[in-house]
Amino acid sequence: MRSLSAVPMRVAQSLRWFAHIWRSLRRSRQGTIGLMIVIVHMFIAVASPYIVPYAHHDIDGKNRLAAPSAEHPFGTDSFGRDLFTRVLLGGRAAIGVALLAAAIAVLWGGLLGILLAFIGGRVDEVLMRLVDALLAIPGLLVVLLIVVALGTGFSVLILTLGYAYGVTTVRVARGAALGYVASDFITAARARGERKTNIVLRELIPNLLDVLLVEYVMRASWALTAISSLSYLGFGIAPPTPDWGRMVFENQVMLAISPWGTLFPVFALASLIIGINLAGDALSKAIGLDRSQEAPT
Repeated sequence: MRSLSAVPMRVAQSLRWFAHIWRSLRRSRQGTIGLMIVIVHMFIAVASPYIVPYAHHDIDGKNRLAAPSAEHPFGTDSFGRDLFTRVLLGGRAAIGVALLAAAIAVLWGGLLGILLAFIGGRVDEVLMRLVDALLAIPGLLVVLLIVVALGTGFSVLILTLGYAYGVTTVRVARGAALGYVASDFITAARARGERKTNIVLRELIPNLLDVLLVEYVMRASWALTAISSLSYLGFGIAPPTPDWGRMVFENQVMLAISPWGTLFPVFALASLIIGINLAGDALSKAIGLDRSQEAPT
């Protein structure tokens, strides 16, 4: 009965926490702007298959490299494909991969970092030295090596990016958790004889949700940049699926003749990353974290 009665209380606490996050973002001008940009991109990603005027693979041979017009609002590429359609559809795969990869990174990296802070001792010291060794290797290089070896499927990209950014999350989560491990409420929980699993799940993790949320936003932004970079290099989302990074690569040779095929996907990618970072910065300031001390690996 005690566990059942605690469920509504935990739900209410979660709702209050989300409400606090929402109010914090709305109080910040840059947070509001960033959130609106992200919401617009998410809406386009979901609704684009139903609102685009053409199929992404339709070719109009008579209108190759056409300038923006009423028929083709963003112009056409060198194959005569409608750029408006491809730009609107180009973020779907990249956003999906980035969000799932960031979730995996925060789940395993955050949980491992919290556990290491709680356990401490020799286990913590040995595993953190291993994490330091992994952080010494550039993350994009690791991703490239894995993708070259295993292929460019969606599952490979998601798991690889989830691993690469999870390593950094281990250190961040551990550092945040160390501030709570010696707290009075953790000492009291140990004195009551609570199991270690319960202390981690009921005491540590709820107090670190704000840190993990900021980490998720940061990793999503960096994963989006990484997947677009991989697509530009030919190791990301494979054709014929539209992708902003791949579109930049395909149209860069025509930049002097028809810049639309390069400029529009670059603007779409840049605006989304700016929106995510504006929202992330506002969120981190609201909860007292300093993102300037972090850099992508």
